[in-house]
Amino acid sequence: MYPTGRKGCEKLMTLLNSLKVLDFSTLLPGPFATLMLADLGADVLKVERPATGDSWGVDQYLNRSKKSITLDLKQPESIESVKKLVQEYDIVVEQFRPGVMERLGLGYEALKRINPKVIYCSITGYGQTGPYKDRAGHDINYLSIAGLSGYSGTKKEGPAKNGTQIADIAGGSLHAVIGILSAVVYRDKTGFGQALDISMTDCSFAMNAISAPLHLQGGIELEPEELMLNGGSFYDFYKTKDGRYFSIGSLEPRFKRALCDAIGIPELYEMSMASDKASGAAFKQALQKAFLAKDFQQWQKIFADFDACAEPVLTFAEAAAHPQLKQRGMIVEVPDDQGNFQKQIACPIKSSVFTPDYKHTGRKPGQNNAEILRTLHEK
Repeated sequence: MYPTGRKGCEKLMTLLNSLKVLDFSTLLPGPFATLMLADLGADVLKVERPATGDSWGVDQYLNRSKKSITLDLKQPESIESVKKLVQEYDIVVEQFRPGVMERLGLGYEALKRINPKVIYCSITGYGQTGPYKDRAGHDINYLSIAGLSGYSGTKKEGPAKNGTQIADIAGGSLHAVIGILSAVVYRDKTGFGQALDISMTDCSFAMNAISAPLHLQGGIELEPEELMLNGGSFYDFYKTKDGRYFSIGSLEPRFKRALCDAIGIPELYEMSMASDKASGAAFKQALQKAFLAKDFQQWQKIFADFDACAEPVLTFAEAAAHPQLKQRGMIVEVPDDQGNFQKQIACPIKSSVFTPDYKHTGRKPGQNNAEILRTLHEK
C-alpha cells in the first residue's frame, strides 16, 4: 500500500505539486518544515548566503529534493532577483529576526504588492510582536519560557534535557506547515495570500495541552513528579539488571493486569488500582525491584508475549533496525549527485494516493544558480 525504496514513486500523483516555495530559512525549524513540503511534492528553492550553508551532513537530509541558489541579500541585484522569483514562487518561508526582511525590502507588504497571492511564513523564537521579539534564543530557552521544562524532569536532577529539538520541530516546523497549508486552502477559496507569524514559544506553550487545564481551571501548580505522566505515578522508565531501561505506560486496568502478569507478580494488580499515594509509591518501588532482577534482553522476550504498553528504550541504531519501523519504510535511500545512495529518514506521512519522490540529497549551496538566475535575467 505504501511503496518505498530508492526510487520512491515513479510518475505517481503528488500532493503539493502546484506549490512553489522560496525558502530563506536556516538551521532546523524552517528547513524541516520545507523538507516536509518537498517530500509531499512542493517545488522548494532554498536561498542561501554565498560561501555558507548549514552543517553539510544535516543539509543532505534537511535539503533533499530542494534546489539551491546563493544570493547576497545586501546587494541590490540580489533583492531584484528575489522580487522576480516571488512573481512565481507563491510561498515564502523566512526565519530572520523580526524586521530584517522589511529592512531588506523583502517584507510581506513589499512582496504582496508584487504577488497578492503570496503566503509569507515567518518562523521566530518569540514571534513578530511582544517584549521578547528581538531576543535571541534556542530550543532550550523556548521550552523554558513556555513552562514545559518547569514540570519536566525530576525534583532531584531538575528539568529534563531532551534528545531532540521539541520547540524547533514540534513548535516551529510542524506548526509552520499547518499554517502554510491552511493558508493555501484559504487562498484557493478567496484568491488572497496572507502573512503567518509562527512563534516557537507560542507553539510550545500550546503543547501544555493536557496539563494546562489542571492549572488554568483547577489552580493546581504543575511540578515535576507530581502528575500522572511526569513521574508522579508508575508511568515511568525502569532500569534493568544490565543498566538499560524499559518504558512502562500501563495506565488502563487491563494493561496494569498484563504488566503484573508479565513481571510474575499478579498479586500487585490490586495495589496498582489503589488511589492513595502510598500504594502508588509502593507499586512503583515493586516494579523497579522486579525490573532489576532481569536484563534488557530477557525483558524484551517476556514482553513480546504481553500487550501491556511496555516497550524497551532503544538506541537510535536499534530503532532504525526495529521491525515495525522497517516495515513502515522509515529508512529510505536517496540518490546523490555521484549516483550513490544515502540512507535517510523517510517522510512519515503515508497516503493511499501518494508516495514521496526523494529526488536527491541536499544540493551544495548555489548548485542551481546558473539554471535559475539565467532564467530570471532572460525575463
